[in-house]
Amino acid sequence: MLERIIELTAENLGADAATITAETSFKDDLHADSLDLFELAMAFEEEFSVEIPSEDLEQITTVADVMNYLTEHQA
Repeated sequence: MLERIIELTAENLGADAATITAETSFKDDLHADSLDLFELAMAFEEEFSVEIPSEDLEQITTVADVMNYLTEHQA
């Protein structure tokens, strides 16, 4: 799952997947703005068949946060 999250993050944010780790921060390390994060969340929702409400999205700041969220909420 982590590899796919990294791939989607790299694709959506135009980053090098080799530089992304579980500890990578979307805002601090990848300089993603709120629109970037919204679009990335939509990609995660589509890929992993899960809905990420806006209030939950605000708590997701790193790649590991996404993985933990998806693990907890995936159908």
